[in-house]
Amino acid sequence: MKRSLLYLYISIGVLSFLLIIFLAAGLWKPIFYPKTDDNVRTKIVTPRETNLYSIDDQSGQMIWEGNLDTKIPMEDGEIVIAVLNRESEEHFAEEQYVVYRNRFTAGSPVFLSFLSYEEKTKGYKRMWNLPCAATNYETITLSSHDLIGDRSNCIIVSGMNANNEHTMTIFRRTPGEPVSVPYKKIAELQIEGSIIIQEVTRSAAYQQGITSGQSYNIAAYGHDSSSANILDQIETIYSFNQRSELYEQTNVSRIPGSQIEQRRIRELLSGAPGVFENFINNLWYYVSPQGTIDEGRYLYFDPPKKEIIFFGDDSQQVFIWQTSMNTRLGLHIRSQNISISTLLRFIDIELESLDSIRIRVNEDVRLRITSNTTWDGTYRRAGAAKIKEIEPQMRPTINAAYDSSWGRIQFNNSSEYSISSGGKIKKGRYVFYKVDNNDLLELRSEEGEESRMVYKIESGAGILILSRVRVGTNGIQDLLEPPVTLTPVN
Repeated sequence: MKRSLLYLYISIGVLSFLLIIFLAAGLWKPIFYPKTDDNVRTKIVTPRETNLYSIDDQSGQMIWEGNLDTKIPMEDGEIVIAVLNRESEEHFAEEQYVVYRNRFTAGSPVFLSFLSYEEKTKGYKRMWNLPCAATNYETITLSSHDLIGDRSNCIIVSGMNANNEHTMTIFRRTPGEPVSVPYKKIAELQIEGSIIIQEVTRSAAYQQGITSGQSYNIAAYGHDSSSANILDQIETIYSFNQRSELYEQTNVSRIPGSQIEQRRIRELLSGAPGVFENFINNLWYYVSPQGTIDEGRYLYFDPPKKEIIFFGDDSQQVFIWQTSMNTRLGLHIRSQNISISTLLRFIDIELESLDSIRIRVNEDVRLRITSNTTWDGTYRRAGAAKIKEIEPQMRPTINAAYDSSWGRIQFNNSSEYSISSGGKIKKGRYVFYKVDNNDLLELRSEEGEESRMVYKIESGAGILILSRVRVGTNGIQDLLEPPVTLTPVN
């Protein structure tokens, strides 16, 4: 009897010890609380085997800092391009969508893969793979949106193919089907022009979860092959058919382009390297729907510096021009915010006339898959004579010297700075810019440690007071470090 009690006490002690280790190591979390992510967001990543998005002397700030992690390892030769995490419809785990390409098959379509958590095995499993129309992985965006209005979010894969056509592939989960069944492909478009999703305002009842909402249409714009005018377009509208559960063509209309000299248009749209880039190299004002020019909103394209400046609502945003591809009607540009590396903008530029262009901006990170109402529209060339009249107060670069607790800092118009202190010189790159009407300074040191520092600026009488901050998708966060005062050198 005593021996039995002794064994019982020893067993209880061993089990208690193992339980303490189990809890301390956090091994219980994957069982009761599978990993979740509050933000459903797209992450576009640089493929591992290349540095495709590095831009010469500014490569230090151009590398995409996305998260490449997938729930389970991919197969040999599969290169991850985009990852989308979201909560499962059962609300007990996170599910993952992965766009990838095959390293060994050049020019093949990209694929969408679905990874789902299995309660039975307490782990993730790859459920299926489906091909998409896009082949150029530099242009891929992945997003999730309720297109139908029934709260069953569709998965949208957009990009370009080998013919420089815009593509959009849309997948929808069939109601009632298990996750092991592949999503149904409800739309797949390929067109030489642009493709947008026409978002409409849905009722308050939909917002409150009481009723379904109106489905969104898809608009595709392409060249009118029956017209001699290169700028004439065809607008094709696709609407969701509840019976077939597919997007089907419902309307076709012609959009007449400007009647201008066709030889010059053919030169601009020839696809020759640098031709269209040189054409848009300048300042462009926004033109309102009423036809008036808004000098308070403009874009500045600077191909030599690989830079695009967006100015509106007294706020300036600087984007690095990463890559561009000629399209049938103009140019497709991939750009990255100079400070918020997770903010990408895909810009479609179409020639409207010899002094006007049409812009459509697709902003990644916030899953805005429709036209961006802030920047979309027609822009008219400002002309070099008017550039100096509307220069923003916060210039990206300056030519000035300041004394500070760091030492003497010299800013050059080449976007380079140097700090001299105690006989030592530190160098790097810098930029002044605005976020939410706050003046900011970013320093990119040539040294490896703390290579990127952002400061909020308060100015007066020529003196700059710098407070260290962190800039992210949630705004500006003060790091509560002692401020640094820059006094101009006379």
